[in-house]
Amino acid sequence: MTSITKSFRFLFWPLTWLTGGLSLMDRYITSQLIMPFLFGVGAFSAIAVSIGTLFDLVRKVTGDDLPLNLAIQVFFLRLPEFVVYALPMSTLLAALIAYGRLATDSELIALRGCGISVRRLVVPALILSLVVTGCTFALNEAIAPQTTYQASVLLNQTLRKDRPSFQERDIFYREFSDIQRPDGKTEQALSQLFYAKQFDGQRMINLTVLTFNQKNLQQIVSAKSALWNPTQSAWNFFEGTIYAVAPDGSYSGIQEFQQQPFAIARTPLDLAMWNKDSNEMNIAEAQRYLSLLNQSADEQTLRKLRVQIQRKYAFPFVCVVFGLIGAVLGAKPGRTNRATGFGLSVLIIFVYYTLAFLTAALGQAGVFSPVMAAWLPNIFGFGVGGFLLARST
Repeated sequence: MTSITKSFRFLFWPLTWLTGGLSLMDRYITSQLIMPFLFGVGAFSAIAVSIGTLFDLVRKVTGDDLPLNLAIQVFFLRLPEFVVYALPMSTLLAALIAYGRLATDSELIALRGCGISVRRLVVPALILSLVVTGCTFALNEAIAPQTTYQASVLLNQTLRKDRPSFQERDIFYREFSDIQRPDGKTEQALSQLFYAKQFDGQRMINLTVLTFNQKNLQQIVSAKSALWNPTQSAWNFFEGTIYAVAPDGSYSGIQEFQQQPFAIARTPLDLAMWNKDSNEMNIAEAQRYLSLLNQSADEQTLRKLRVQIQRKYAFPFVCVVFGLIGAVLGAKPGRTNRATGFGLSVLIIFVYYTLAFLTAALGQAGVFSPVMAAWLPNIFGFGVGGFLLARST
């Protein structure tokens, strides 16, 4: 146990600044937290990956002729995604078991008899929680999205369900411009509407572009295909027709062409080339995707993505919530072994994720703001943990 404690000691440098040194008590409590934490990471990861992907891979190996070596690759590529979810759960389990054992053996009573408060006793658990929070955020940003995406592509390609690296049909893009109203105020009005029926990876097929002035439809461009020209930062339309529209709605001119460049934004191509799900994107990618959708997607789709982005920020901090609640509950008199600690962890996790699901749904429905929808479960958890801590002093 001493060697394990030394190997993890570098993680606890914030405690040196907070308390003037890593005391013997801190080192001892830390040593009691590490083994249950590692046990939890293994147990929760195994359960999550079994439910989330292992059974499905076994079915594909036996029923869809998925090669075993590729199934193993997909399994390990999906593993970081489930480890991300296991880390907060393991923090809760470690705190419950470690502090529960200390309470059962009357060691906490002895420490409190020396004048050490419960608030001071839970500091090692909170520091461990902060370290795990950083690890969770890093893993969820730098590794899990990329490996999850690679697993999806590999699985689809192997099963001959080629996953195109683009949106195949119905590409919409709306562009707005500011106009000045008679009262002097400005407002946004639709200036251009882009639609393509298909995209084959290089060409847009069957396009229609509507251009508006401040009041009316001004021009309609229809073409069989279009290619993006990066050197001119414009689209080359092929085999199309330009319809000039008069203020009364009639055609004031019709012009056919074989090839014609148009200075339209590249955004429709960027939208067509984007094919990642939200769990396959880190925060920076999700923000870029949101900026692409801002002018083209409906409000509900935008709200859903904004909530998911905020959840990527908020989720790692559940480690601190679980660490606080687990330490306070574990420190209560009673017998908290691995079995009871695991059961209590499952109950707390169920309550938390049910609340997170409800607030996310309310955020997507527009009842809560994206920030409130993502952070409310954490705020509630901190409130419960603070209340329990106040009651235990």
